[in-house]
Amino acid sequence: MVKMALKDTLIQAIEWQTQGKLDDAVKGFNNVLAHDPNSPHALYSLGLIAMNAGDLSLALQWCERGVKSATQFAPLHYLHGAVLQAMGQKEAALASYDAALEIQPDYQEVLLNSGAMLRTMFRHLEALERFNKILTFNPNHTGALANCGIMLTEFKQSEPAIAMFERLLEIDPNYDYALGLLFYERMHICDWTDFDKLKDQITQDVRAGKRACKSLAFMSASDQASDHLIAATTFAKGYCPKKPISLWNGERYRHNKIRLAYVSPDLREHPVGHLMAGIFEHHDKSRFETIAISIGIDDGSRLRARMLKAFDKFIDVRNMTSEQIARMMRDMEIDIAVDLGGFTSDTRTDIFAYRPVPVQVNYLGYPGTMGADYYDYIIADRHIIPPEHQKYYTEKVAYLPDTYLPTDNSVKISERTPTRAECGLPETGFVFCSFSHDYKISPPMFDVWMRLLTQVSRSVLWLMSRGELAQKNLRKEAKLRGVDPGRLIFAGRVPLVEDHLARYRQADLFLDTHPYNAHTTAADALIAGLPVVTCMGNSFPARVAGSLLRAAGMNELVTDSIDEYRETAFRLTQNTALLSDLKKRLLENKGASSLFDTNKAGSELEAVFISMSRVQQLGEQQDQIGCF
Repeated sequence: MVKMALKDTLIQAIEWQTQGKLDDAVKGFNNVLAHDPNSPHALYSLGLIAMNAGDLSLALQWCERGVKSATQFAPLHYLHGAVLQAMGQKEAALASYDAALEIQPDYQEVLLNSGAMLRTMFRHLEALERFNKILTFNPNHTGALANCGIMLTEFKQSEPAIAMFERLLEIDPNYDYALGLLFYERMHICDWTDFDKLKDQITQDVRAGKRACKSLAFMSASDQASDHLIAATTFAKGYCPKKPISLWNGERYRHNKIRLAYVSPDLREHPVGHLMAGIFEHHDKSRFETIAISIGIDDGSRLRARMLKAFDKFIDVRNMTSEQIARMMRDMEIDIAVDLGGFTSDTRTDIFAYRPVPVQVNYLGYPGTMGADYYDYIIADRHIIPPEHQKYYTEKVAYLPDTYLPTDNSVKISERTPTRAECGLPETGFVFCSFSHDYKISPPMFDVWMRLLTQVSRSVLWLMSRGELAQKNLRKEAKLRGVDPGRLIFAGRVPLVEDHLARYRQADLFLDTHPYNAHTTAADALIAGLPVVTCMGNSFPARVAGSLLRAAGMNELVTDSIDEYRETAFRLTQNTALLSDLKKRLLENKGASSLFDTNKAGSELEAVFISMSRVQQLGEQQDQIGCF
C-alpha cells in the first residue's frame, strides 16, 4: 500500500510539473523523497525544475545526489551533464553525457546535446560522429540530419552535406533554415540547380517572416536591404533574443581612458584579423584601454602573435559560457564593446544579449544589421548605408568619412612578381580576375563574365576556387555558355599574404561579384594596384566594393546596373591607355585615402568611438544627437 501511494504521489507530482504548477510539483517530489530518498524520478525532476528556474547550484545538488544513488538512471547523468554545461564546465559535462551513453547507447537527446557542445569546443570530428550515431538509430532524425549537414560543411564535404539537407527537406519541408542551408551549400560548390526557384522561394518565405534562410546566407540571394532586415530580425529573434536580465543598468563610468573591447573569434589568420591588425596596433593608448575578448581558436600564426602584443589585455575566453563572459565584461566596466563577428562562424551573439556594456557596436565582420535591439550602433559609411537606407537597420548608423573597411599598410607586397607560367596563366591575353569566394558567384554575373570572354579573344578568367567540385561545376557552366572551360584558370593558395598580393600584378582587371561583393578581396586588389569594376546594389554587402572604389578615387568603376558593369569592363579591355591610367592613379592615390592609410583609418574610427562615449555620457540627449 505504501508503494502504491508513493507511486501515485510521484505521478501526481509529474502531472503538476507538466501543467506548470511547479510549487505543487516540488512539494510532491519532496514528499516522495521523504519516503524514498533515492527516487531517481523525483531527484531528476527537482533538478530539472531548478535548472529551468536558473538555479544551477541547486540543480547541481539534486543531480549529484541522484547520480550517486541511482547510478544506472541515464536521465540523471544527462541532466547532470546539461547543468555542468550551463555552468561552463564542459569537460565535466562531457563525462556525464558519456556516463549516460554507457547506460543507454541510443540516448538520442544526449548524443545531440553532447555533439552540439563538442562543436562549441572546436572538436568537430567528435561532434560529427555523435550526430551520425543518432542516424544509425533513427535515419529520419531531423535534428541529427541538420547538424550532420552543417558539420559536413565545416569539413568542406559539400556533396554529402547537400544530400543531408535534401533528405531533411523531404522529411520536413518547413524545418528551420533547411531551404537556406541547401541553397547556401550549393552556392559553395557553384551548383546552381534550381537556383532561381530556390532564390525566389527563400525570398518569399523571408518576407513572410518564416525561418527559411539564415541572414548571412541570404546575402547571396537578395539585393534588398529591406529583405535583409527581415531575415536578420527573424534570425535574431529565434537564435539570440534579448535576455530577461540586463547586466548593465545605466551606471555611469568615469574612467580616465575609454575601455574599448573587441569581441571576436577571428583574432588569428583570418580576413578580419588581417583588416584589423594595424588598427589594433595604432590605437591611441593615451585615450583608449584596449581589450581583446577572444572567443575563437589560437592558431599560433604570426598574425595571432601580433594580436597578443597589440592589446592592453588579451583574454582567451573559449572555455567560458556566454553569460560568464558577459559578467566578466560588466565587472571590467567596459565602456564600448565591438562585435567583430556578428552572425558569422563561431561567434557568441548572446554575449551582447545580456547587455554587459553601455555601448554595443556591430562592425566589420558581418555586413548588415543584426536585427536585434541590444546593438546600439553599426559602423559604416555613407556609400554603404545612404541616409535613406537607415530605416533598414535596427542599429543607429555611425558614419566613417571615407570607407568603413580598414586595411593594414604594414603589409609589404613581395617585390618579386611570379611569372604568368608560375600562376598557371597563358603568356599572352587579357586576364580577368575574381578571387572572391565561390558562394558569391551568381549565375547572372557568371553570364556577364562568359560574355566578356566571348567578346575578348584569348582572354582568360582567373579565379580562386576552394575545391575541385566548384571548379568542375564552373567549367561545366562555362561550356554550357559556349566558352572553352580551359579559359578558366584557378589559382592555388600561397602561404604568405605578401606573395598572394604580388600575384595581382599579373591580372588586368578585377571583376566584382553581385549581390554579395568582394570585400577584403576587393581591398586587396586595390592595394595591389588592380582596378575593380563593381555593380552598386541596394544592400550592405552589395555596396562595399563601390565604397572602396570611391574612397580610392575610382568613381568611374562604380556602375549602377549589370549592363553598365559589362560595358565598363569591356571598354577597359579595348582601351589599354585608359586601363594603364587607372592603375597609375591607384598608386598615386595611396596617400590620400584612409583605405590605404591605417593611421588615418584608426583615427577616424577612434573619433567615432569618442562620439559614442560622449553620447552615452549625455544620456537623455542621445536621441537628439542621432547618427554621426
